[in-house]
Amino acid sequence: MTRLVEFEYNRNRAVEYAHYWAYRRNPDFYNFQDIGGDCTNFASQCIFAGAGIMNYTPTYGWYYISASDRSPSWAGVQYLYNFLTTNKGVGPYGVEVGPQDVQPGDICQLNISKNVFHHTPVIVRVEQPITLDNIFIAAHTRDVDCRPLSTYTYTALRFVHIQGVRTIVTDPD
Repeated sequence: MTRLVEFEYNRNRAVEYAHYWAYRRNPDFYNFQDIGGDCTNFASQCIFAGAGIMNYTPTYGWYYISASDRSPSWAGVQYLYNFLTTNKGVGPYGVEVGPQDVQPGDICQLNISKNVFHHTPVIVRVEQPITLDNIFIAAHTRDVDCRPLSTYTYTALRFVHIQGVRTIVTDPD
């Protein structure tokens, strides 16, 4: 018998990964820098470091095998949001929250222009009191680490809090 089991998202691993790779590129993943940006690819790598599991469901899952064999959600801003906030199966899952509910290892997404969210930084530190000056991010495309979120110019902002991770467990008969 198989069942879906939930476990804790490892925020420390996600943040450690973000710090280590903020100004570098992990050779295990394609660098999308010159074909639209690498921010969501980097965010997915960080989330994977904290989750340790992918969802290999074609089209609607969240996975990376190669640059040509990956889900749209791995490197697409809106697709990552859709996956995290609707995932009921294997892999990480989350919920949209306000800034007061974010934690390191969560993501934010910025709408910089054209009414489309198109940048996905990873939250690496949150200080009290929680304001945009005290939420610090790491990101690719314009590589940054520990940059205050308040230093960005945007027309809209949303946060996704990673609530946990699910995996399938097979019980012995």
